[in-house]
Amino acid sequence: MNTHTDHHTTMLVTLSGRDRPGITRDLFTACSAQPVEVTDVDQIVMRDRLTIAASVDGARAHLEKLRPAIEELAHRLTMDYAISIEEGAATSTHNLGVPHFQVTMMSAQLVPEAIARITDVIADNGGNIDRIRRIARYPVTAVTFEGRGAEPDFIRRPLAELASTLSVDVAVQERNLQARGQYLVVLDVDSTVIQDEVIDLLAAQSGRHDEVAAVTAQAMAGEIDFTESLYQRVALLEGLPESVLDTVKAQIRLTPGARTFCRTLNRLGYRIAFVSGGFGQVVSPLANELGITEIRANTLEVEDGRLTGRVVGDVVDRPGKRKVLEELAVRFGIPRHRTIAIGDGANDVDMLEAAGLGIAFNAKPAARAVADTSVTTPYLDSVLFLMGITRDEIERADSVDGITARATTDLGGPKA
Repeated sequence: MNTHTDHHTTMLVTLSGRDRPGITRDLFTACSAQPVEVTDVDQIVMRDRLTIAASVDGARAHLEKLRPAIEELAHRLTMDYAISIEEGAATSTHNLGVPHFQVTMMSAQLVPEAIARITDVIADNGGNIDRIRRIARYPVTAVTFEGRGAEPDFIRRPLAELASTLSVDVAVQERNLQARGQYLVVLDVDSTVIQDEVIDLLAAQSGRHDEVAAVTAQAMAGEIDFTESLYQRVALLEGLPESVLDTVKAQIRLTPGARTFCRTLNRLGYRIAFVSGGFGQVVSPLANELGITEIRANTLEVEDGRLTGRVVGDVVDRPGKRKVLEELAVRFGIPRHRTIAIGDGANDVDMLEAAGLGIAFNAKPAARAVADTSVTTPYLDSVLFLMGITRDEIERADSVDGITARATTDLGGPKA
């Protein structure tokens, strides 16, 4: 779009009706009969109904001659139309320096009240919405509002608080050139990439599941220090045969959408890392299967074929997860604002705070309190929509690999 400030007469044309090939061509063919300039255009198709809007500049006499040609075109195409001609600058540089935002909201059932109240917050903070797009229809409905005038940092918290009362998930991001480029995505594993807590599965093999699960729950809620809780729980595993690790690997249930999430980001060239307070003996095979090469996790000590009840080396704890995110960002040369952290528990808090976008995934209160956005749907691939990746883009890429559309939702079962 031009940024000159010369004053012109502007015609705004809107056509709406049943979509079929050739409408855009016919509109601009009609416009080409006069010496006018196209200064803006937008088009959308929803359920086979097209709406196209165009702004053209020129002398009033030329625009007045163009009016009957467009009216005749609309009648011939049996489309509704609106035409207005106004004096003034069609385009200018008035948007330079104005903050630009993108708000993504999603829900299993998106109701009108949710849209009304979300957009009310945007308007109250000086935001003007330029474009609304639906970017997914399943496993959730997701739409984005792109606009200007509202500072993303100012609307993020009120929108997050409102979302919790509306049963929707909302993410706010800045739209600018600095947001373009490679991203680093760091994921927790237990109860994020997988539906299980690995240490609880191991404890079930020892007959001490309830004892371990109780400590796990306290650690994830932030009630006790994670490192101390890890030592307590691992001690209860002493004497288990090393073979239980293979048993547990077979029991793990991937979170629905995990395969799609990892596959899509790998295709797009994102850097992905698994950072787990769990155990490398279980996480590493899973990561390899999902195409993830960056893995940080704890290591269970094994002697004479049995677990000793101790861990080897430094513990990957709450500060450790943040440190991994920061070190990987430096190693890959990725600015902090293009880092994304996803987790569910208190030991994820530091990395959620440190990331450019912290996403609490079906999380405990401690994680939700510090995250930029919370996702309450059970599908990990729904996070892709918050990153600006549409369902259509996912399916088109999958079709190249021979993956059917419905399979990309990864619904249910251990192979999800």
